[in-house]
Amino acid sequence: MISGKDRSYLKGLAHNLQPLLHIGKNGLSESFYAEADKILDDHELVKFAILDAADLKAKPTANQVAEALEAEFIQAVGKKFVLYRRSRTLSAADRIRLP
Repeated sequence: MISGKDRSYLKGLAHNLQPLLHIGKNGLSESFYAEADKILDDHELVKFAILDAADLKAKPTANQVAEALEAEFIQAVGKKFVLYRRSRTLSAADRIRLP
C-alpha cells in the first residue's frame, strides 16, 4: 500500500505519459493481463487507455486490473487510468524512487 504523498508524486510523473496499453472491444482478456504484467515490470508506472469500442468505465476497470496484477491504482481521468507496481526485473538504480 502506498501513501497519499507517494500517490501524489506518481500522479505528477504520470501526467506526461502516453498510454502504453489500450483496452479495446475484447475487454480484459488473458492476453491483455499478460501484456499488462510485462509492461508493469518494464516501466513500473503505466498509463492505460480504454477505447470507445470497449464499454468499460475507467475507475472500476482500473481497480479490477490493479487487483488482478497486484498493482496500485494511482488515478483515473476520463477513459484513461494509471497503475503502479514495483518492478520485479529492473535494477534498483532504474526503479522509481518514491519520496
